[in-house]
Order: sequence, then structure tokens, then C-alpha cells
Amino acid sequence: MSWHIGVITPGEISERVLMPGDPLRAKHIAETFLENPKEYSHVRNMLGFTGTYKGCRVSVQGSGMGMPSMSIYATELIRDYGVKKIIRTGTCGALQTTIHVRDVVIAQATTTDSSMVRNIFTHGVTFAPTGTYTLLEKAVANARSLKVPFHVGNVLSQDRLYDDEIDLNKLSAYGVLAAEMETAALYLVAAKYRIEALGIFTVSNHILTGVETSAKERETSFNDMAHIALETIIADD
Repeated sequence: MSWHIGVITPGEISERVLMPGDPLRAKHIAETFLENPKEYSHVRNMLGFTGTYKGCRVSVQGSGMGMPSMSIYATELIRDYGVKKIIRTGTCGALQTTIHVRDVVIAQATTTDSSMVRNIFTHGVTFAPTGTYTLLEKAVANARSLKVPFHVGNVLSQDRLYDDEIDLNKLSAYGVLAAEMETAALYLVAAKYRIEALGIFTVSNHILTGVETSAKERETSFNDMAHIALETIIADD
């Protein structure tokens, strides 16, 4: 049993897990897409559910906000419960004018201002946290099949949401697609434990234009992202 998830019975959590930051989005995804979803954890109100999607067992576990929280939950899922595949289903702020609110962004790689990555490696090494190509390839194919507007590339995983010091315009000029707060930590933990991981996001707001969605929309209406993630995570290797 882990400290933050608390599941005691082996097998309650699937080897395939979707991880939204918002626990209420975890509940929405489970109740909307999974057959017979069962809540396995509500420790700290960070909800987790397991059900089936097209006959395949899938879990949905909230991660909370920020890289430290993602690192805790991803580590415990992998280390204590044998999870083999994790797809983050989150929100992001767009940094390119060609990307629109409610589009889907798939993170091929992550840029970060966090010291989490730097602290693991010696000085002079800049580790690049990247997604698993097999999951990325499947996610792109599923987005195309579902005719969902999507973009693939580098995203910023930032330590602070309200950060006046970070130069978002320069990051945009260098081709970074969007900003979020968790995926670099997920890719880092996945690399450590040699499991598969991918970040898929719905654009909830546009940092350059100021267009945004409501908190309720972010919780319940981003179903294209969840559909892509589920189709991707159940696909055979």
C-alpha cells in the first residue's frame, strides 16, 4: 500500500492508467467512458477509478497540480502497483497562433524550468524528458481517425503558473507549442522506471490571445482528449 493512493488489494489498479490533474476530471472520464467504474481511492480527495474500455481494464487517477505532485503519484503507481503505461490527460495554454482553444496538443518532448530534472543528473548534463514514441505514434493515428484538430511537439512544463519572470514569447519563438505543469515529471519518472508515458492535452486557454474556457468546461467537456488517450492506451504493442 502506498502513502498517497492507499490501495491494499492487489490488482485494483490496471497496468494502463490515464492521469488528469483534476480529480473531478478523473471522475468525469471514468463515469463517461468506462464500463462499471469502481472508485479505488479517495485519499486526499485525489480520486482514482478502474473500469473497462472496449473490454480492456483501464484506471483513471488524478495527479494534482505541479511536478512534485505528479512525481509522487506516478512513482507510486509504477513502483507499488505495477503500472506499465501512463497517459497524462491534462490542460494547457497555447503558445502558437496556429493552435486554438479546444485543440489537442500531444507532447513529443518537454522543456522545463524545474530543478527536478537538473538535480538528478550531474552538472553539465541537460536531460531531455521525452514521450514514448509507440504511444505518440498511436495517439497521432487515433487523433487523425477521430478527426480531432491536433498538434505534436515540444511543450513547457513550468514550476509556477503565475510566473512573471519566464519569457513565454521567446519560448513561443523557439517553437514551444503550449505551457502546462506536470509532463516533464511524468516523462522523468517513466524514464527512471522504463515504462511508457505520454502527455495529451486540451487547450484550455490561449496565452497569446487571452481566449479561455471556464473551470466547469475544463472539468467536463474535454472529451476528444480522453477518447484519443483511451484508444491509445488499450492498443496492443
